[in-house]
Amino acid sequence: MNHTYHFPPHIPVLYHEVIRWMQPKDGGVYVDGTVGAGGHAKGILTASAPAGKLLGLDLDPNALELASHHLEEFRDRIRLVSASYHTIPEQLIQTGWGQADGILLDLGVSSLQLDRPERGFSFQFEGPLDMRFNPQAGLSAKDLINNLEENELADLIWRYGQERKSRKIAKAICRSRPIATTQELSDIIQKAVGRYEPRLHPATRTFQALRIAVNRELDVLAEALPNAVKSLAPGGRLLIITFHSLEDRLVKDFFHRESRDCICPPTQPICTCQHQATLKKLTAKPVCPSEEEIKQNPRSRSAHLRVAMKKLA
Repeated sequence: MNHTYHFPPHIPVLYHEVIRWMQPKDGGVYVDGTVGAGGHAKGILTASAPAGKLLGLDLDPNALELASHHLEEFRDRIRLVSASYHTIPEQLIQTGWGQADGILLDLGVSSLQLDRPERGFSFQFEGPLDMRFNPQAGLSAKDLINNLEENELADLIWRYGQERKSRKIAKAICRSRPIATTQELSDIIQKAVGRYEPRLHPATRTFQALRIAVNRELDVLAEALPNAVKSLAPGGRLLIITFHSLEDRLVKDFFHRESRDCICPPTQPICTCQHQATLKKLTAKPVCPSEEEIKQNPRSRSAHLRVAMKKLA
């Protein structure tokens, strides 16, 4: 059956590619583990009409409110839940819908978060140093910036931001405490290191590192990947969009490992791991945005989509 897709006013990253690789079908069960404003979810629900169902998860209460509004026409076929995507198995059990035919994780920070100064994600706006996906839970970026030891801060900026001037930045931060706003932090970094890379703001990598640390993004992703596979029906598809190399490497390695029957070291003559492949990789290389999409949405330029299918029993 051919469906006329009704595109949301702000088309999310790799929208068409997600619909094409997900292959939503009438009556299918789908999970958008990072539902955001509901852009991808709307496409999946439209393409799986009239009976496809979707579970949408997000930690951000503002995102869930917006998604609820944007997806109002599908209210009988969706469940929106305030939860992290690593809890997909439990959330699916709560719905009583059984296993999913497709799961999407879009790991990028949404414009909804970046463009709201009060959320503190961007150095382009003056705002409090927060950066929490759920503003009501956990430590904020301000807590980390003002309380970590200099060497801990330098290690964090290096590990999660791959910022080679991490020690210089950490030293400048510690000298300038207390720091309360995004603009203060951005100015401190800029004075400490100058503009040493063309087309890259000197605060970019430090802000990325803080956001990853505040939200435990890599830990949550590592936990979520096997949980997502467990939640898929045989033949179900797992789609993951990453925006930086640390996430992409984690997903790439997981897909590679889970698509092999043996993960023993290559030098070992006899297999002793008893590992069974759970996935079949559908994308040999990541799917990237077209030049046209990057032109329309420059934030999409670093997006990588990888797709795998749960092996049939």
